[in-house]
Amino acid sequence: MLTKTGMKKINIILIVSTLLIFTGCTTQKKLAYFNTVTASSAESINAQLKNERADARILTDDRLSITVSALDPNAVAIYNLPFVSFASPGSDQIYASPVLQSYLVNSQGNINFPVLGEIKLEGLTLTEAGNLIKNKLAEHVADPIVNIQFVNFRITVLGEVLRPGQFPVTNERVTILDALGLAGHMTAYGRRDNVLLTRNNNGKLEFARINLNSDEVFKSPYFYLQQNDVIYVEPNTVKSISSQDIPLYLSSLSTLATLVTLIYSISKK
Repeated sequence: MLTKTGMKKINIILIVSTLLIFTGCTTQKKLAYFNTVTASSAESINAQLKNERADARILTDDRLSITVSALDPNAVAIYNLPFVSFASPGSDQIYASPVLQSYLVNSQGNINFPVLGEIKLEGLTLTEAGNLIKNKLAEHVADPIVNIQFVNFRITVLGEVLRPGQFPVTNERVTILDALGLAGHMTAYGRRDNVLLTRNNNGKLEFARINLNSDEVFKSPYFYLQQNDVIYVEPNTVKSISSQDIPLYLSSLSTLATLVTLIYSISKK
């Protein structure tokens, strides 16, 4: 026959068992980045990043903003696209400020530039493309200055981050760490050791797994992002248990507690 003391012991065991289930799960969390980075490895990492500067390269379907300037503005006016304004559908009123038109890189990797005609820019960095156009313009204009920017450079971050979504990027050099920063950092449930990056490389999808717990990430060809890269942070074991198994555990514990209470009630009779 169970005594009150025995019943109290059983209740304590049930409580401890519940705590062990949850604390056992939380010990699996790995929240730190770059666990293998040391003071001695920092020098080699800096050298690696310096040698592998990876400016984004122009791809087909990119949209580029290109402006040409010179000491004589009239001399370069014909080389600049006009500004345009847009009205709301069904309305004649203009609500937006005028914006400069952009150049589309076609399927052959070319843009159609005023006066100069088709120019192949695919595969070039913005600096290289600017120098190419500048050299062509130098035959017609004295000391031209060419400024090129991406219009549609975006990256997408999904999964276990605080603010998943698509983010425009204003510079031409962005890393996977920058992308995670834009998304508000990983949640406590995000796997740092198995981040998935998807890249469209000239119509072919590339997939790469990146371990942010290791300093090897700095040597990865995917450390620097390209336009339209997609990053997915998958949930860790803790999140899987939290969303799937914990209700089962709680149900089992509830059933066990009911049985113990029933046995105790019968034993008192």
